[in-house]
Amino acid sequence: MENDMNNIDKLCNKSERPSEFARGYFAYLMQVLDSIAPESIDRLVEEFENARASGNTIFIAGNGGSATTATSMGNDIGFDIIKKSGTDKPFRMLALTDNTSTITAIANDVGYENVFLNQLKIHYRQGDKFLAISASGNSPNVVVAAEWVKKQGGSVISFVGFSGGKLKEISDVVVHVKAEAGEYGPVEDAHLVLNHVLAHWFQFKLRTG
Repeated sequence: MENDMNNIDKLCNKSERPSEFARGYFAYLMQVLDSIAPESIDRLVEEFENARASGNTIFIAGNGGSATTATSMGNDIGFDIIKKSGTDKPFRMLALTDNTSTITAIANDVGYENVFLNQLKIHYRQGDKFLAISASGNSPNVVVAAEWVKKQGGSVISFVGFSGGKLKEISDVVVHVKAEAGEYGPVEDAHLVLNHVLAHWFQFKLRTG
């Protein structure tokens, strides 16, 4: 039976108490975070800094837990940096996950796979960037949007997990959280940690620079 389990299942299986599982989960999360290539974080920061310097927008999209990370990034690297750094040149961040009316209209009329694509067709301008968040790297609505941005000559950044999927192949900058297929919890945790790393880094650098 254990041969069919991923690492999280194995931790649950061998833990007798929730606290024991929690300690194992925390340790595994550190292992997953350590799998991220340091140079990918440096490139990620460069992409964000370039967008801020040029006044371009970074659009963010994801589904489920990745949608909540997109929403958090829109605030943490948008308004929160203005509040905590006092900068008059903020990051232009827009989470495509947040307009319920628009999302449901697009999904109902032309299909859920187009909910991010059609918003980009309205708002995207030359030089803007698209941050795609997907544990599998294969979420159809995120991949379609990324492919469209590439056709416009735009830059695609991706936060992915598992094997990286299609997004790993087509993105200009990939932050790959290496975990077994199906381990959504640690991958989504790591993606949210990346948001907080970026937010704290930019807050400090803009406040003290």
